[in-house]
Amino acid sequence: MATLLSHLQQRPPLLRQAIKIRRRRVRDLQDPLPQTAPEIQPPSHHFSPEQRALLYEDALYTVLHRLGQPEPSHVTEASELLRYLQEAFHVEPEEHQQALQRVRELEKPIFCLKATVKQAKGILGKDVSGFSDPYCLLGIEQGVSVPGGSPGSRHRQKAVVRHTIPEEQTHRTQVITQTLNPVWDETFILEFEDITNASFHLDMWDLDTVESVRQKLGELTDLHGLRRIFKEARKDKGQDDFLGNVVLRLQDLHCREDQWYPLEPRTETYPDRGQCHLQFQLIHKRRATSASRSQPSYTVHLHLLQQLVSHEVTQHQAGSTSWDGSLSPQAATVLFLHATQKDLSDFHQSMAQWLAYSRLYQSLEFPSSCLLHPITSIEYQWIQGRLKAEQQEELAASFSSLLAYGLSLIRRFRSVFPLSVSDSPARLQSLLRVLVQMCKMKAFGELCPNTAPLPQLVTEALQTGTTEWFHLKQQHHQPMMQGILEAGKALLGLVQDVIGDLHQCQRTWDKIFHNTLKIHLFSMAFRELQWLVAKRVQDHTTAVGDAVSPEMGESLFQLYISLKELCQLRPSSSERDGVLALDNFHRWFQPAIPSWLQKTYNVALARVQRAVQMDELVPLGELTKHSTSAVDLSTCFAQISHTARQLDWPDPEEAFMITVKFVEDTCRLALVYCSLIKARARELSSGQKDQGQAANMLCVVVNDMEQLRLVIGKLPTQLAWEALEQRVGAVLEQGQLQNTLHAQLQSALAGLGHEIRTGVRTLAEQLEVGIAKHIQKLVGVRESVLPEDAILPLMKFLEVELCYMNTNLVQENFSSLLTLLWTHTLTVLVEAAASQRSSSLASNRLKIALQNLEICFHAEGCGLPPEALHTATFQALQRDLELQAASSRELIRKYFCSRIQQQAETTSEELGAVTVKACYRASEQKLRVELLSASSLLPLDSNGSSDPFVQLTLEPRHEFPELAARETQKHKKDLHPLFDETFEFLVPAEPCRKAGACLLLTVLDYDTLGADDLEGEAFLPLCEVPGLSGSEEPGEVPQTRLPLTYPAPNGDPILQLLEGRKGDREAQFFVRLRRHRAKQGIGPSVSWPICLLAFLFQPLGWGPGSLEPGLQVQSLLGKGGGPCQR
Repeated sequence: MATLLSHLQQRPPLLRQAIKIRRRRVRDLQDPLPQTAPEIQPPSHHFSPEQRALLYEDALYTVLHRLGQPEPSHVTEASELLRYLQEAFHVEPEEHQQALQRVRELEKPIFCLKATVKQAKGILGKDVSGFSDPYCLLGIEQGVSVPGGSPGSRHRQKAVVRHTIPEEQTHRTQVITQTLNPVWDETFILEFEDITNASFHLDMWDLDTVESVRQKLGELTDLHGLRRIFKEARKDKGQDDFLGNVVLRLQDLHCREDQWYPLEPRTETYPDRGQCHLQFQLIHKRRATSASRSQPSYTVHLHLLQQLVSHEVTQHQAGSTSWDGSLSPQAATVLFLHATQKDLSDFHQSMAQWLAYSRLYQSLEFPSSCLLHPITSIEYQWIQGRLKAEQQEELAASFSSLLAYGLSLIRRFRSVFPLSVSDSPARLQSLLRVLVQMCKMKAFGELCPNTAPLPQLVTEALQTGTTEWFHLKQQHHQPMMQGILEAGKALLGLVQDVIGDLHQCQRTWDKIFHNTLKIHLFSMAFRELQWLVAKRVQDHTTAVGDAVSPEMGESLFQLYISLKELCQLRPSSSERDGVLALDNFHRWFQPAIPSWLQKTYNVALARVQRAVQMDELVPLGELTKHSTSAVDLSTCFAQISHTARQLDWPDPEEAFMITVKFVEDTCRLALVYCSLIKARARELSSGQKDQGQAANMLCVVVNDMEQLRLVIGKLPTQLAWEALEQRVGAVLEQGQLQNTLHAQLQSALAGLGHEIRTGVRTLAEQLEVGIAKHIQKLVGVRESVLPEDAILPLMKFLEVELCYMNTNLVQENFSSLLTLLWTHTLTVLVEAAASQRSSSLASNRLKIALQNLEICFHAEGCGLPPEALHTATFQALQRDLELQAASSRELIRKYFCSRIQQQAETTSEELGAVTVKACYRASEQKLRVELLSASSLLPLDSNGSSDPFVQLTLEPRHEFPELAARETQKHKKDLHPLFDETFEFLVPAEPCRKAGACLLLTVLDYDTLGADDLEGEAFLPLCEVPGLSGSEEPGEVPQTRLPLTYPAPNGDPILQLLEGRKGDREAQFFVRLRRHRAKQGIGPSVSWPICLLAFLFQPLGWGPGSLEPGLQVQSLLGKGGGPCQR
């Protein structure tokens, strides 16, 4: 045995004898293909006719001389087993009958019962110590029928072996001393002739040795032991004690039995005597078949197993199913009977199963998982000394053969385990598991000690297989026609196959190899394939040169994109491996960049022209208001952006220039599209008389341009300007990207915006004429028509037209149209309002029209927002129309409201101030005014002082027609007069509460020669007077100090409106009164010259009491004074 082991260790590694895997890289396309590892020729699983005949004879012999009861899962009928053997060995019926007859004529084997006495438990203690010294006597009683369980046969069954079986046929176990649970584990071969009348007998005895009384008393432990001493005293010296027996009929046994049997008593004194564990096996000795006489039992069983398993696999393949490793009941029965009759150990059966399965796996298709069970069994039972030298060599050869075959499958795993077959990953993983378990076996380590580690062998096989696969693919893509363009297409197909293979490795195969062997297949395959690809691509681009035709440019672009995708697959572990062959591969394609950019523009331009030519300028649907060309153009621009993202040029400076070119071409295409789509609209509408159809087309054109503007606006995102700016930050000057790309984009957007505004302006002009006509008709309608009815034609016109435009324009263009129409409408309304200033009726219609137009253009939030509607023009027009539409009395009220507002906003007292106390007594319906004083008045006389007095009136006069004006006493030469006078006005509370109701305090400078001069006016709103807001009488009335103001020097718009109403006497009177008051406030520097002139012109009839002549004198001098002032 030592010589055999040393021989096994000295020979070369078994695997390297079987397969010669070596790693070779192809450095050039012209290099010869690497030598592929020789294919492993699987051992044949077929036997010669002579071998098959001997094996068939032995199988028939096994079935014919079957012993024992069948197992529950086995086939009972011998005819069924014989029929199965005939099919498994492919024997013709006549030949089968002849063979069967020859086997029946052969001598029967010697039938034997292989009995193993394993152990016993719970036996009786016969010695004084409470234990026994048990041993067993066993044998087979032949020719005596042992009925099962009849009362009369009880004595016969309990007959002692030494009295029923001859001594030469009786076997005895060893004596196990002092125990109640003896363990023997002894095996005996017991021959018998006829199983039908043979029975197995086993007696268990307690060995009785001669001992002195003193020795027995020393072993005494309890009263039971003392009782045993008295019992033994009555026995003969040296007589053994009976412990129990087991009697079994052989015909009741199975071929293999392993169970506990109860020990039966001879009397009923101690019925429970324990149990005995026995194993039985019905075997043959001296089988008469040629195979049994000429070959070892193990070899015959191995060949039979191989033949039957081969038949099982073939049967499943014929039925288009895969064998799952389960034997049919017939095959399992035959193999079980054969192994049992041959008395093969479990280890030898497992070894035979391994050898058969490992050989058949290399020639037949069945799951490699079937090999795991025999591997596990051999590993569990492995003891090297069990095997003979030739068996060890046979097992070692099976290990080497399967390992070589498995590595050859792994080397070709892409074709052997295609992913098109769903169970391929599971099959490969099962194979790897089998190889791993096999290489971890103690038997493998002892019999194949010089074999390299499995991960190393698998890695070498994968590397070689990857290179072989690449060259096979290269040959597959070899073009029929030799040419640089065809070579490029072939190379592109090869690269795409490489990418597909790497994807499969990454998604499926890498996980399997890593989980099983910790091998990163994907990283290894990427390193191998990228080097092979890089060499061929570099050679191809060198052969192309700098002159790149459009066709070659397209081919190179596809190749560039594929290489980019290949590099993106680079595993993270490769970053630690240094520079790869494909690093900076983009430099090989620099000459092709101009061709790519021009091709991109030409293709896009052709698509734009074709899209416009096929466009009928009809909206795509109710929700999509642009036409087909806009969709095609969006797709075209998306394709340009996709091309730019695909290119993704690594060099920052060159990438910036490429992006500039893409943006420039895109903007140029946008402007070209605008020209083409307008020309298409003119072409389609030239022969039509329907203006509505032309308007429809114009709406579609404008919508198409708006859609184009939205697409162009997405260029910064689609072309990733932000990322580009970060990349080129260290290369370009600051602001260069903004000045270049953004300037291009803004220029294009400005051009598109101009085109859109032009189109919208054209649509708006068609509506502006109708709006102007309806507004003019609104102004000229007769007075009997209500304003609400007068504006109906205008609103209906707008409703129809704006609804039509809203339906045919996108929201952005419709909003632009509304803005233009709103601006034009306001302009027309302003002109109409200016022409109708004197007509409150017409102004009221325009006012109502403006209100309705605001509602119409807002459209409940669907039109223009309020901030777009309420422009400065609108607000001014609204104020003007509010005034123009008001009545004269309403205008007068508004005038006083404005003066009250002016009074509230005045804080300066440069003209002086008056102090009053006012309250309203509701019980008396009296307004009580207490005028206290005036202060800081301006000197209006030549002496530097004034003669002030105050005039009190309730305004407006139409609200208080019956109340006359009141005056205070005149104070001579006093700029700070203290009046301290009280006035009461009998007036109801209601008019006092109205807006504009006020107490007008007019401070005048009394002039003896001429008209009184105006010091200033103060307005006290009556609504704020205490006592008007509630029913209670006012208490302490606070003082109110009111700064003095002058009337507006440039005229008031309300007064101008009232002045224009020539037929309204009340309006004209109010205007003259306010004009007179304004002319009174000319200032102190001209007061005394006016008086002098009045005195000089008194002979002409212009005296101090004449109002109008005095005004004329003032108008002659002017408010600012003249020579007289100087």
